[in-house]
Amino acid sequence: MSSITGNKGRAVKTAATSGRTAFSGAVVLPRFLRRPARYVTALATGRVDIRPHAGSVAALAFLAATGFYGMTLGGHTQAVTQAVTTSAGFALEDVHVSGNAETSDIDILQQLGLDGTTSVVAIDAHAARAKLMELPWVTDAQVQKIYPRGLSVRLVERTPVGIWQHGDRLMLIDARGDVIAPLTGARHAELPLYVGLGADIHADELEARLLFHPELRSRVKAAVRIADRRWDLRLDNGVTLSLPENDVGAALKRFAEFDAGRDVLSRDIAAVDLRLEDRVTLRLTEGSFERRKKALETRAKLIKAGKKS
Repeated sequence: MSSITGNKGRAVKTAATSGRTAFSGAVVLPRFLRRPARYVTALATGRVDIRPHAGSVAALAFLAATGFYGMTLGGHTQAVTQAVTTSAGFALEDVHVSGNAETSDIDILQQLGLDGTTSVVAIDAHAARAKLMELPWVTDAQVQKIYPRGLSVRLVERTPVGIWQHGDRLMLIDARGDVIAPLTGARHAELPLYVGLGADIHADELEARLLFHPELRSRVKAAVRIADRRWDLRLDNGVTLSLPENDVGAALKRFAEFDAGRDVLSRDIAAVDLRLEDRVTLRLTEGSFERRKKALETRAKLIKAGKKS
């Protein structure tokens, strides 16, 4: 019994050895490729039934994949998508814009590149928002597609607080001193004027000090930055208020205490100098100086005449 079993084992071993010898040059596929290989072999030998129209479907799929690849490679995806979806009933017809007081609707449409052939499906809301943020007045924007044929655009615009004059240019600036756009027309002509190099950057600091002196602030027509170190305030009556380089708040408080009950700014003066900490210096106008000079001369003559008599 054991001899028979041993003979069988030797026969199996001999067959396996002869098989390896016979196919020693054959390629052994990895395990995950064996099933696909068997399927391809069965398909080639006709052992697998092919359903009707499978070849047509495969050909159409191949052509579609080729067309999509070519469309992507040539950069025509957006144009093709827009043409297809527009003809399918998604053409953009209604654009609702809100929040734009300074930016015109035409500027918005041109910035987004919208025309009669635009499709709602083809619009990229994030890219459209990025384009709107490039407009000078826009500080924030929201773009929402409203299917099937609408688009909503909501803007938040910057608020001008002053006019900055540098050389012969007049620019609108916001509360941070950032330039918004050139001044055109008389729409914002009532805003305070800041003149000189650095005036746009330091305007917010000056405004913060003037908030505590609203009466004086209402009379300021222009703030001139001197050598980018200090301010001269030009008032509505032509008087110049010279502020120190440092501690502007204390200087304004000192002038308010000095002016209380005197109404200095209504008098015939040309300038008020607050640059010295221990005093307030007034400079008379030329006409006032001449009148004062004559008055002093007349007084001196009267005194002299009185002594003689």
